[in-house]
Amino acid sequence: MKDAGDFDDVIAFAWDGPSGAVAQSARLLLLDSLGCMIAGLGHATPRHFAEALAITMPGSVHLPGCATGISEAGAAAVLASAMCWDEANEGLARAHGRPALAVAPLCIAALAAGRVSLRAAHDAFALGYEIAARAGEIWRIRPGMHVDGSWHAMGAAAAAARLAGGDAAEVARAVRLTACQIPFALYAPIAAGMDGRNSYPAHAVLLGAMAAAAARAGMDAPADGLAEARRIALLHEAPASRAPSGEWLISEAYIKPFAGVRHAHYAAAAALALRAAIAGRLGDVSALRLETYAEALRYAANRAPVRAIQAQFSLSWAVAAALIQGDLGPAAYTDAALADPALRHLEALVAFAEDEALTKAEQRGARLVVTLANGETHQASVGAIAGDAGLALDEAAVLAKCQRFAAPVIGEAHMARLAALILAEDGAAPRAFFGAT
Repeated sequence: MKDAGDFDDVIAFAWDGPSGAVAQSARLLLLDSLGCMIAGLGHATPRHFAEALAITMPGSVHLPGCATGISEAGAAAVLASAMCWDEANEGLARAHGRPALAVAPLCIAALAAGRVSLRAAHDAFALGYEIAARAGEIWRIRPGMHVDGSWHAMGAAAAAARLAGGDAAEVARAVRLTACQIPFALYAPIAAGMDGRNSYPAHAVLLGAMAAAAARAGMDAPADGLAEARRIALLHEAPASRAPSGEWLISEAYIKPFAGVRHAHYAAAAALALRAAIAGRLGDVSALRLETYAEALRYAANRAPVRAIQAQFSLSWAVAAALIQGDLGPAAYTDAALADPALRHLEALVAFAEDEALTKAEQRGARLVVTLANGETHQASVGAIAGDAGLALDEAAVLAKCQRFAAPVIGEAHMARLAALILAEDGAAPRAFFGAT
C-alpha cells in the first residue's frame, strides 16, 4: 500500500490542471487570494517587511505601496504574510488550514516578475494546492501549535518546482525534501496579541522555494520522511490517511465572505440572523450564550482582545462585532472598533459552551442565544454558511470581495484589470503586473 506521504500519484493526477467547473473554482480561489494579498499590503507592517527583506533580497518586483524592488522569492514571502493579514483568505476544512497560503503567493510573484504565463501559474497553483491539501490532512498539529507555516511548505515546494520548469520527478523530489524538514509554529503570538504569526507562511514559501532549488540540483530525500516526521514531531503513531488521487480537493475549498478565523464565521452568521429581532435594543442585552464545536473553542476563544490579531481569533468578538456593525469585515479589527465601549460590553457578555453533537459529528456550526434585560430571549442556529460545500461564493461575490478589500489599496480599475487577468484561461503576464497600467 502506498505510504500517505508519497505524493507521486497526486502529482501525476494534478499535473495538467483541472478543467471545467473545477478550473473555474481554482481561478476564483487564486483571485480571492490575490485580493487578500493586496488588502494586506494596505497595512504598514507588511510593507515594512518588504523593505526589510529587500535588503538581502533586492530585485525588480515592485509590490503595491512598496517603493523598494524585491526579488521574486522575497515578493512571494511578503505576499504570503500580507495574504493572511486580515484573516480573510481561503481554507479547506478537511485540511484544517489554508492550503493556498504558501502556494498562491509563489504563483502571483512569478506572474509579477513576468517569468511565467498565466496557464503555467494556474497549473502550478492547482498542483501545489492538491499537495498541500493532502499534507494538511496528514499533518494534524498538536495543542499549542498553529497550523500556518508547516505542511503548507510541501505545496509551496511543488508549485515552486513546477514554476521553475521542473518535471514530475523534480516536483516529487522537492516535496520529499520538504517533508523531511517541516517546521512547526506556535499559537502563542496570537494569544499574546502579537502579529508574528503572519511571518509563518512566509517561512513556508521560502522553505518550498529552497526545496525546489535543491531538487533541481539533484538532491533527494526518502519517501517515508513525512511519516517519520509525523511520528517524531507530532507523536502520531497511527498511519495517516489522505484523499486519493483522482479527487480535486481544490473544488472543496471555501472562500470567506467575512474577515477573521473561519471558526468564528458560524458565530457571526448566527449573530447576524438575530440582529433584526433585537434591532435598537442592543443596549438591553443582558446575556449571550454561544454553543459551537470544540475546535472553534480551542482555536478562537480569545477574550477581551486588545490587538487586531487577537480579535481575528475571537468568537466572542465576532458575535459582538456582527451584532453592532452588521458585518464581520476589516472594520471589525480597526483601532476604532477595538476601542468601542459598546462592542467591548457585548463581547464581555458572551458565554461559551461546547455543542458536543457538532464535535462528535465533526461538523461546523453555531447556536447563539440572546437574553434581554426583561427576560425575553431570541436564538438562532446556523450550519452551513457561505463558502461551505454547496454554498460556494460565485464569481460576482468574489469580484465584489476583491473590490471591497483591495480597491482601497490599488483602486477599483486596477483591481478589475487584475481580476480579468486571473480569471482568463491563458495569456502572458503583463510587464507591469502590479503597475497602474
